[in-house]
Amino acid sequence: MDAPIGVFDSGVGGLSVLRALRAELPHEDFVYFADAGHAPYGERGEGYVIERTRAIIDTLVTRHRVKAVVLACNTATAAAIHLMRAENPGLLLVGVEPALKPAAALSRTRRIGVLGTRGTLGSAKVRNLHDSLRGDAEFVFQPCDGLADAIQRDDATQVAALCARYLGAMGAFGTREGQIDTLVLGCTHYPFAQAQMQPHVGDGVRMIETGEPVARQARRLLQAAGGLRDRTEPGQVQLLSSGPLAELQAAAARWL
Repeated sequence: MDAPIGVFDSGVGGLSVLRALRAELPHEDFVYFADAGHAPYGERGEGYVIERTRAIIDTLVTRHRVKAVVLACNTATAAAIHLMRAENPGLLLVGVEPALKPAAALSRTRRIGVLGTRGTLGSAKVRNLHDSLRGDAEFVFQPCDGLADAIQRDDATQVAALCARYLGAMGAFGTREGQIDTLVLGCTHYPFAQAQMQPHVGDGVRMIETGEPVARQARRLLQAAGGLRDRTEPGQVQLLSSGPLAELQAAAARWL
């Protein structure tokens, strides 16, 4: 099927998911929409995020004829994917969520840190996921106000300062009993700040993002639906933004 795959986020963070999708599905075309003109989602109300998600999916389907949409945003997934699936029963929708389950399987100290926006960490989806894992591990949740926005603006000084502040508030990192040995990056922007996080957590701590599992799930669903593209040439990426397109293009040049 020759139609492209739509991918969207509130900004440039979803490029971390797009990067994984391109590695997993190198022959597919993608349309990436950054809703930078309405970011950040993580500090918006749920109703606002739902309306933006609805509008973007409509744009991707009606104007770009996508065969699937990846919600490469934890906040949009938590707030809206259940409604979007009900409203678009014929459309393949793939969401992201903080990788609490993989972290619980990997952690040896059974103490796991979770970074995210307030919108994501306060969502019913994450609460339910956390409840399902009670007894498996202890989770330390840390809202990171402003971090996604600083990454979006490529403000290295602010990113470094916020990483130091939020990681410093979580307790001790390491591989000893009682220390956090696994860190979940619960926003798709955060993988682009791993270099700034590393000095504060140490070499023995695993940082887990969602891009690769989401890409594998997208492949499985497309294959089951007979939607994979049958060609050998590399796929193309079209970049769209509700904000300055040049900022998205610069971020894609850095990170894709």
